[in-house]
Amino acid sequence: MNYQPLLNYMEQHIQLTSEEKSLVINRVNHRKYLRNQYVVQQGDVCRFESFVLSGCLKTFYVDQDAQEHIVMFAVENWWCADLGSFITQTPADYNIQCLENTELLQFSFDNLQQLYLEVPQLERFFRIIIQNAYVATEKRIVRNFSLSAKERYLKFREQYPQMEQRVPQYMIASYLGITKEFLSKLRGQLMQED
Repeated sequence: MNYQPLLNYMEQHIQLTSEEKSLVINRVNHRKYLRNQYVVQQGDVCRFESFVLSGCLKTFYVDQDAQEHIVMFAVENWWCADLGSFITQTPADYNIQCLENTELLQFSFDNLQQLYLEVPQLERFFRIIIQNAYVATEKRIVRNFSLSAKERYLKFREQYPQMEQRVPQYMIASYLGITKEFLSKLRGQLMQED
């Protein structure tokens, strides 16, 4: 099992000794999921904070009308979890589903709490990760209020250039808060402008 992508990611923010790296590796679980399999389902407790080794996932909410609202995608070297559920160990508001066959490295709640005691720097690391996620969420909210659908779509393409090849258009439309028909029209307009 190759834990190096996780360790490399961690070392962008903190320095770990060889012993600390061993402690991390001993407390992380490797798990493979098939396309369409759920990592978390709305109403269940999110048991893991997951690092994506390979694959693509979507985090989404299903409303009372059975409408799906995608709030996030995750690909290689990204994290995914229903963070509120994971931190409080209460039922999840979101579903996390694999869009491709996916490999994850997962920290259980208990293992992560133990690691915080064994490797105190990890608390700093996860604080940084959570802060970055919070800032990204705030920026997305502001974009959704202040930018047109076209501007949001262009920003999405700029930020996530490979995502359109991996995710169906109707899911991108859901993420952007528009209909798939409107996204199709937008894409047609942009092709004509090129």
